[in-house]
Amino acid sequence: MAVGIPKEHPLTRLFARLTGENFAEHLGWPDADVIGYITAVLTDFVHVDQLYKIRDAQGRRVEEVAEMLAEGDLLHRAQGVEREREVHRHIGNYTLFMTGIFPEFLHRLKTSKVIVSADTLLDFIQVGKRSYRIVSEFTYGSYRPEAPLFRKLSENFELCVYGLGYVRADLDRLRDPRFQALKGHLLA
Repeated sequence: MAVGIPKEHPLTRLFARLTGENFAEHLGWPDADVIGYITAVLTDFVHVDQLYKIRDAQGRRVEEVAEMLAEGDLLHRAQGVEREREVHRHIGNYTLFMTGIFPEFLHRLKTSKVIVSADTLLDFIQVGKRSYRIVSEFTYGSYRPEAPLFRKLSENFELCVYGLGYVRADLDRLRDPRFQALKGHLLA
């Protein structure tokens, strides 16, 4: 899943260590599959382009979750079930990442005096849980082995957000320049 950053890269190893330690120690949940997946999401989202990798039919970057939901809806814009799964997987990843790593972004979005985005009306936790549940329902063919992982992510979404809060705190303490750059981009 991680684009351009190999598993052996120090940043990937750092995310794996922080996620593994925090999920095992603080949550009592040393699930290797969940830890590996969340590590991959963190590594993937180091590249800001990956945060907004969903494109609409015109090739424009989709930046709002509300619009992503329309892109992943078979009745609206999704051209098929593969697209539905791809978009909902991304929505789950995005909402998990934002609620766990950048909760202040969501706080600012929700407390703005002016509604500038349909996302202000969304509950990112509920949307993320639902999107991962949709992905978990793809139980055929090559998707079958991943279905239980997405069921766990859906059922334990809040726990994952909580665990990512510990990862965020550790990253803040480390002052990793890549993390600070991403944080600056999102909060600008």
